[in-house]
Amino acid sequence: MLDLADELNQWAEEGRDFAVATVVSVGGSAPRDPGAALAVDGHGTVIGSVSGGCVEGAVYELCVQALQDGHTVLERFGYSDEDAFAVGLTCGGVIDVLVTPVRADAPDGKVFAAALSAAARREAVAVARVVRGPAELLGGSLLVHADGSHDGKLGGSDGSYDGGLGGPHTDDGDDLPALDRTALAEARAMLDTGRTGTVEIAEDGSRCPGGVTLFVETRVPPPRMIVFGAVDFAAALVRAGRFLGYHVTVCDARPVFATRLRFPEADDIVVDWPHRYLRSTGTDGRTVLCVLTHDAKFDIPLLETALRLPVAFVGAMGSRRTHEDRDRRLREVGLTDAELARLRSPIGLDLGARTPEETALSIAAEIVAARRGGTGVPLTGSGTPIHRDVDGKEAAARTEAAA
Repeated sequence: MLDLADELNQWAEEGRDFAVATVVSVGGSAPRDPGAALAVDGHGTVIGSVSGGCVEGAVYELCVQALQDGHTVLERFGYSDEDAFAVGLTCGGVIDVLVTPVRADAPDGKVFAAALSAAARREAVAVARVVRGPAELLGGSLLVHADGSHDGKLGGSDGSYDGGLGGPHTDDGDDLPALDRTALAEARAMLDTGRTGTVEIAEDGSRCPGGVTLFVETRVPPPRMIVFGAVDFAAALVRAGRFLGYHVTVCDARPVFATRLRFPEADDIVVDWPHRYLRSTGTDGRTVLCVLTHDAKFDIPLLETALRLPVAFVGAMGSRRTHEDRDRRLREVGLTDAELARLRSPIGLDLGARTPEETALSIAAEIVAARRGGTGVPLTGSGTPIHRDVDGKEAAARTEAAA
């Protein structure tokens, strides 16, 4: 749906009713990725595509039917269908398409309108929808904003549905039903990395495969990871950053080292003094900065800038002796205790890492722990929760500071 945000926002502002078909999962050689959408309004106007032409006619009819009866449906199209060559994917793939009617005066219509408006303004936004589960929950939706907040008071199993996903209430005093709390945490996590896809949770809100499948659709550029220092460890960290969903930039002042040949998997390679590049490039509350140069002439001016930016993570490589010298130099240039407390140095968790790949894993693990509130200790015997509900307050503070 967010794939068509600009056009659908215009429809919503005009008060049109419409039905939107969204690809929620794919298998094999499918032509479009999850999130691809086709929409039909009450006049039969069509925008978008879910398959590049293979099943558009059948999806159009499903949208027309949804507008008439108001029912959300999940339909699978694939080569194995009996009518494969009539409405199936002759390329051999399989797609699941969620068809949802959007009525301007309905509670879920207001949720969708708010999501489309935010996406059209180029704001980061996520929409979680139930695609499989009990009939009373199918099509339920939840809107999550970039600061971690969500719109409105959500409904529950007592019949007070007003755009939430439903499910039993928790007994900890929180107004949100348990299923909604889990959906909110999952949507926030996917919004952080700009990912779109499905997640399975139980109806009681636990993160175990069970009775409910959510489709979480996001509209946001991927977060940035900037790796300063074109060293061997950086190549492994680039791969880890890409695996975690970051847009990875490598920056180094030495052109002989900062090359595409050495870093083929980096999204961007910049030859510039690190502190100068950091001052000129865009960062936000999701940006991760990894300083691998461990050379004072690069580190000090770079960290002086980095530790005063509202970014998510600042880490620097080096021995404990290097860290002590770095800390002294940073104090000499005027950094405060509060600013220095943001620096994670030596960077990485204690995994006993030796190789560049193991070191990259330790750094990536610390980034995840910092972003998700983890402790970094083994789960065995720890007694700590395996999953944590993300608190939107910290994200909101970072977003406000970045603005």
